[in-house]
Amino acid sequence: MPSTHKKVIVRKLDRDTVNGYVASANFVVEGKLEMLNTAGNVVAVDLREIKIVYFVREFAEASAPQRKTFANRPRTEGLWVRLKFKDGEVMEGLMPNDLTQVTGEGFLVNPPDLRANTQRMFVPRTALAGLTVLGVIGIGRGRKRKAAAADVGQVPMFEQ
Repeated sequence: MPSTHKKVIVRKLDRDTVNGYVASANFVVEGKLEMLNTAGNVVAVDLREIKIVYFVREFAEASAPQRKTFANRPRTEGLWVRLKFKDGEVMEGLMPNDLTQVTGEGFLVNPPDLRANTQRMFVPRTALAGLTVLGVIGIGRGRKRKAAAADVGQVPMFEQ
């Protein structure tokens, strides 16, 4: 497969899963996820049937992330969000703090543990009961360090 195709595990609302490949850009067309399944057939899955799409390293490992929440405040820049699915499941992740990255169909979210098999997740809007922003994580460009206090105990040696 070319590098423009990414491995995905599609988890449907009925708990069924489909393994396959999607194009790295524009994988949602007219409300459907277009993918090439492992048998080599092009499949279009309606977004209303999908709970979550896992972008994975390998198909063999479990698709759902083991850790669903962050242990501490994330350090990576972005929006720290809590996703509540219609079936009651709750998961946290990081989204880019960029409106151009948000689509009408759903959200691309980074999971809490990026070292696991799941690298990224796509969550259709129709699968969510709610999305809460827990924090905005920035890189801290606006903060300035306090200037060091002048040492008043030092006697000036040369005066000009």
